[in-house]
Amino acid sequence: MKVSLSRKGFDSGYGKIPSPILPDGTLLTMPIPDSGAIQNSYESLVYQGKSYYDIIKELSPNTKIKPQDNCHLDPDLFSNCKSRELGWKPSFGQTGAALSHLNKQGFGLEDLFLFFGWFRETESFNGQLRYRKNAPDIHIIFGYMQVGEMIESNEDVPSWLKNHPHADDNHWKKKNCIYTPTQNLTFMNETPGAGLLKFDPKRVLTKTGCSRTIWDLPDFFKEIEMTYHSQNSWKDYGFKSADKGQEFVFTPNAEALDWIKDIIK
Repeated sequence: MKVSLSRKGFDSGYGKIPSPILPDGTLLTMPIPDSGAIQNSYESLVYQGKSYYDIIKELSPNTKIKPQDNCHLDPDLFSNCKSRELGWKPSFGQTGAALSHLNKQGFGLEDLFLFFGWFRETESFNGQLRYRKNAPDIHIIFGYMQVGEMIESNEDVPSWLKNHPHADDNHWKKKNCIYTPTQNLTFMNETPGAGLLKFDPKRVLTKTGCSRTIWDLPDFFKEIEMTYHSQNSWKDYGFKSADKGQEFVFTPNAEALDWIKDIIK
């Protein structure tokens, strides 16, 4: 089994603020803006009755994002953020250079995505959300998917997936793939094949007291090759993750697989 640490959600270029760690521990990853994704606007997506736009506006009153702005809901793991077609299941699309990179690594069926992104803790104040004072910016693993199916042709897209941002005609004009999950994880048989994770320190990649791109990976990762990285990524102060790149692929050893199980369970 190959694993890809897959960077998703708001970043310093798209969205420009951290996704919120909500007071209940929910890791609410914010999808990046996408003018072509006509099916989803920030005001149309909701968490417990509040739109994503309202959440963004409370956290960043000067945001340039507008309520009607469209967004790239991908990976699509949270079933209750919008109404769903019959048969819906989690999904994730990839295209272009990032997909070519996955294919070059032989990434495919029964391989595992671990989705991570930029987050910061929030709190409720006078009925509104705000970032908790002095809360650090961190990279944290917020979700996962083990690949059960790879949809690589427009003709193979099922009806429940027609509104996925990677199912539009423009994406099929180039190399494109939509992944859907196994029913259950092959290495944790009673665990669903995809899901969202809540906040837990064991899921935080960022080393305490460091910038979010400095990770505190276990020492056994020194024995594992990870794409976009090398032995030079290991510094005295921690593991320096790559500033660019969406998919960091590695083949886990036994210790890394135990680490993954602990993160997911």
